[in-house]
Amino acid sequence: MPSRHTHLDRRAIILLLICCVMWGLNQVAVKAAMSEMGPLWQAGLRSLVATVLVALWAKWRGIALFQRDGSLRGGLLAGALFGLEFACIFIGLQYTSASRMVVFIYLSPFVVALGMPFISASERLAPRQIAGLVLAFAAVAWAFSEGFHSHEESRPLQWLGDSLGVLAALLWGGTTLAIRGSRLSSASAEKTLLYQLGISGLGLSLAALWVGEPLPAEWTLRLSGLFFFQAVIVSFASYLLWFWMIRHYPATRLASFTLATPLFGLLAGAWLLGETISPRLGLALLALAAGVALVNRRAPPAEASQN
Repeated sequence: MPSRHTHLDRRAIILLLICCVMWGLNQVAVKAAMSEMGPLWQAGLRSLVATVLVALWAKWRGIALFQRDGSLRGGLLAGALFGLEFACIFIGLQYTSASRMVVFIYLSPFVVALGMPFISASERLAPRQIAGLVLAFAAVAWAFSEGFHSHEESRPLQWLGDSLGVLAALLWGGTTLAIRGSRLSSASAEKTLLYQLGISGLGLSLAALWVGEPLPAEWTLRLSGLFFFQAVIVSFASYLLWFWMIRHYPATRLASFTLATPLFGLLAGAWLLGETISPRLGLALLALAAGVALVNRRAPPAEASQN
């Protein structure tokens, strides 16, 4: 069994910040590539490319990926949940705004917080930490709240997109719980990621073929760069870091930290697309930092003994 930390140390915080920045930038990359490549092909092909990279990485490091270790059932479940999550996100974005979608997706930390005590009693959140989680989510929801008041008349099926966003959050949280509650919790990060990428890449690519989504007519330098970022930096490197951290750090605290991702996405949009950063965003960032700090603050001895 891998050694587990009871809190997020400096290394974990730095790695999480890197992941959140990459995931925030990924939202910009996906949006920018939409004009040249459909969403299902983006999601499917990037996962398949990253699958090959993970296999090569594991071979180079001498990590066995295909030995029998009892992780197949959990891996198939986690991979299916991972693929369905992305399908819900990309399909849902056809019916609702990105601002609304991102708020619903980041209900995921609550799914993890509610489910983890059934898997590991040591990860039960104290009242102070629950308050921090609520504060962090409220900060994200407030930062994106303008998206809840626009285009309602022009999106008659907005309720469907919103529902798919909530379902994506449940699936994301379910993926984390499936990893921690199965033999995957003791499998290597490479093997865990291979399950996610291989199953989702195959499923999403087949879905793109089924709905008739066209492949790019030409791989321009712009599209190639955006796809490289999605496949290599995000799907391979950042997800490898994420699954490694799930094995070594408390899942509830990791999940709470991911609430920073959409706000990093807003910052990336301002930097790369010239979008305006409002005073509301600045206040939301401060509230988010305060909420995450509450969740990840070490409990006092009396409180820790109850967990």
